[in-house]
Amino acid sequence: MRNYKLERLQNGETFETSEKGNSMTPILKSRQKHLLAPITLDKVAVGDVVYCKVKGNFYTHLVKAINDKRGVQIGNNHGHINGWTKQVYGKVIKFL
Repeated sequence: MRNYKLERLQNGETFETSEKGNSMTPILKSRQKHLLAPITLDKVAVGDVVYCKVKGNFYTHLVKAINDKRGVQIGNNHGHINGWTKQVYGKVIKFL
């Protein structure tokens, strides 16, 4: 399955996008537009909203913690933790 967001981020593009779902409310509402920009793992900070891959699934979720060996811990805005990953591709730079 083709992932156009991943392709665009890997090509260095910043673009407007949206996702459906309520796991990030009230920070990001379902289908709310936002700007997504490429980012590398070394530039990520706790509290950033990032586009990443955790255990085979792509998420636009919060960075909850950072660990030199494990990468970043990803979770939603309601307390659920998705897991650790080093596969971070983009960061939300503006909510529209």
